[in-house]
Amino acid sequence: MNRRAFIATATAILLVSRTAGAQHGKIFHVALLGNEPELLRQSLRELGYVEGLNLAVEWRDADGKTERFDVLAAELVRLKVDVIVATHPAATFAAKRATASIPIVMMNTPDPVQLGLVASVARPGGNITGTTTLSADLSSKQLELLKEAVPGAARIAVLSNPSNPWHAFALKGAETAARSLAVQLQKLEVRGPEDFDGAFAAMIRERAGGVLVLPDPMTYFHRTRIAELAARRRLPAMYGVRRYVEAGGLMSYWAHQADLYRRVASYVDRILKGAKPGELPIEQPTRFELVINLKTAKTLGLTLPPSLLRRADDLIE
Repeated sequence: MNRRAFIATATAILLVSRTAGAQHGKIFHVALLGNEPELLRQSLRELGYVEGLNLAVEWRDADGKTERFDVLAAELVRLKVDVIVATHPAATFAAKRATASIPIVMMNTPDPVQLGLVASVARPGGNITGTTTLSADLSSKQLELLKEAVPGAARIAVLSNPSNPWHAFALKGAETAARSLAVQLQKLEVRGPEDFDGAFAAMIRERAGGVLVLPDPMTYFHRTRIAELAARRRLPAMYGVRRYVEAGGLMSYWAHQADLYRRVASYVDRILKGAKPGELPIEQPTRFELVINLKTAKTLGLTLPPSLLRRADDLIE
């Protein structure tokens, strides 16, 4: 355990000891449906929740197969967990189908009103609350940053998964940005890893100058392979969360994940203390991060503009 984690754990134990009289022996069961649980565990620990002391975390991931989320959500409901944290739109929809009573805290989910998940952002109603990202705005910004990295690109491919409920909205945002950037979009669909080779071959045939990969559980799970395909074809690529870049992708732009998890942990904390999810307003992220992989840029033979590098929140070498 590193020094920061040790201090956080010690602080959490102190917080628990101060409130032990009110909830002695109580262990809260929090479920995570989707991405890895480390950041959630850390954020909950900062609020006084320690696994083995007053917290148990149940983690289920679909390994990139979004159709499995329904089975996994039903399994968590049978375990009678106290809260379900859903890290993808598909996970949020699956949790909603599985239960109308267990509180659901969503993250990385675009406009939940437009998707029909909640009644309103200010007062969601039902059992869902959490954070939302505006997909149209984000895909527009991602395309702008990619064009800045590759100013000579006249055509940019967009990789989407038609089974993802929010990709249609994200594509509209990309189309709006493309018009202002005088860029043609090449829209390509991938439903599974078996579609990757054909999609990248199509990019080369149409002389795409770069590719925007819309965030999705399936592409996230296969992010290393996608990064390798892009590098092999010397295609600069923009992604969502930074894990794509850590796997070898060129750039990512998304809401700051550690910050998002802290916000999500705050929702979980309030719900465990008695708040009703339907009465907790949904928040939008206020902190975003641009991450660039300099090693990948060198592999691609790409010289990035100094102005872009200065704006990066993190440079991976």
